[in-house]
Amino acid sequence: MMRIGRGSIGDVQYTGDEAAAEIKTLLDAVVENEDDFEKWEALVLRASDLEGGVTRNSSPSAIELVRNVFDRFLAKFPLFFGYWKKYADLEFSIGGTETAEMVYERGVSCISSSVDLWTNYCSFKMDTCHDYDIIRELFERGSQFVGLDYQGHPFWDKYVEFEERVQEPSRVVKLHERIVHIPMYQFQRYYEKFRAFITSNTSKIEDLTAPETLEVLRKAIAVENQGLPEKSELELERLLRTKIDHFYWEVYNRTQTEVQARWTYEQVIKRAYFHVTEVEDAELANWRKYLDFEEAEGDFERTSFLYERCLVVCALYEEFWLRYARWMFAQGKEEDARLVYMRASCIFVPISRPTIRLHWARFEEKIGRIHVARDIHEAILFQVPDHVETIISLAGVERRHEGNDAAVQVLERYINKRDDNVGGVLAAEQARILWRCKGSADEARNLFKDKHDKYLDSRDFWIKYLSFEIEQPALNEQEAHARIKEVHDLLRTKGHFSSETKKELSHLYMEYLLDCGGKDVAAEYMKLDKEVNGYVSSAIDAPPLSPQSLSKRPPHFAEPSQKHYVA
Repeated sequence: MMRIGRGSIGDVQYTGDEAAAEIKTLLDAVVENEDDFEKWEALVLRASDLEGGVTRNSSPSAIELVRNVFDRFLAKFPLFFGYWKKYADLEFSIGGTETAEMVYERGVSCISSSVDLWTNYCSFKMDTCHDYDIIRELFERGSQFVGLDYQGHPFWDKYVEFEERVQEPSRVVKLHERIVHIPMYQFQRYYEKFRAFITSNTSKIEDLTAPETLEVLRKAIAVENQGLPEKSELELERLLRTKIDHFYWEVYNRTQTEVQARWTYEQVIKRAYFHVTEVEDAELANWRKYLDFEEAEGDFERTSFLYERCLVVCALYEEFWLRYARWMFAQGKEEDARLVYMRASCIFVPISRPTIRLHWARFEEKIGRIHVARDIHEAILFQVPDHVETIISLAGVERRHEGNDAAVQVLERYINKRDDNVGGVLAAEQARILWRCKGSADEARNLFKDKHDKYLDSRDFWIKYLSFEIEQPALNEQEAHARIKEVHDLLRTKGHFSSETKKELSHLYMEYLLDCGGKDVAAEYMKLDKEVNGYVSSAIDAPPLSPQSLSKRPPHFAEPSQKHYVA
């Protein structure tokens, strides 16, 4: 079985003679950096051009290479609809209709909201299949995925073309009747064509609207003509066509209103396709507002379709995946929400942004699949071993389901495998669990004391240690002061910190002195102020202070900055 996924490109070998060295160089470049689209693109293009363009008459080595390259490339970048079309064309020239159709099926399963890909697939089917029912069935499948697209007119044009080609006029009329309800960029063109069907005697009335609508309109005509001379069938048909025309005029006005409401957002969309380059901030903001609008409209089908469109363009942005999963879950669609998390985590969002995966783990935990939640954490750490948030989150899973001591043990396991920088953060988290969750300040204090020598260069460890002692309740002010001062003295004398970090830590202690210290702390504070902040020798050259600056808190009141360790 062919292996697909990260690292699988390393399995690809080329045994042919033509451009062997060049192909190997291109393969090695992709293996070295699988996230570089340009390297993939160069490999795909060169593999396709081997022997003047790969066909069924090409060498087995060239055919095998181009298939392997396309398979790995599209597993890595499944939203590039144009490459699915290229691969299908290539397969058609190699293996014929059946293998090309298999590629199209894979393509529309990966990027189901692509109007272009569905249009190409249906066009291919029209050219290679003679069973009208099978072709029509494919069009109907496509309409479920792209029929509501604001820019879906190429697909509907192709569908109409098919029905006209097979000379099914009643189906053509019914297609136009479906389309006039869809808020679409070119809906007016379809409405004008449909209105011509209404006024034309060549179109059967039964094809113009649904049977229930037709019955309502007939009853309305009967009521309006009560007491009047009986009309002929021709006159009744004329009146009925007039009623139908008026009915669809109202449909037209409603659809036009919906089109105009969406045009506000559609006109801002400059890139409606996927690419590895960043999406402009203005377009990201527009997608947020567009989703807000569609959610407020309350139509589940239209909203879910807009999310799918958005996540073609914004597939690398976990913000939109998170929003989609939350919205889907809010609709009571638990399994659909899981699929959103899975697609984002397993295919689209880079592992360097693990937030969506952590949310997926919490989702699985919520519904009782604790082993899956653990597996998700372990999978993240396999790729990003030093991601502190994931390690702490995994410890949280253990704490909630196995107890506080189990969480501390999990953290200890990872501490032993990590450098001191990460280890200091995890050790501080152990102390937090012992104190906050288990309620044992003594155990937390002992942990800080036992481990402080190991983390003399960990800013986060010492901030947590100092903050822990400051926050402990104490009946004896002097005893509390002594404990906190001991920690501060340790970090000042033994800590391996930059001058800025030492200043930051001392400011935290100085703030404690002013906020909670007794009547004798002023001397200690002033001594520290001189040592930490030093003399300001350039004060005479400094500009005069404004009233606004005088109202600001002194530097030592600043909140300590927080670092997040992300690989």
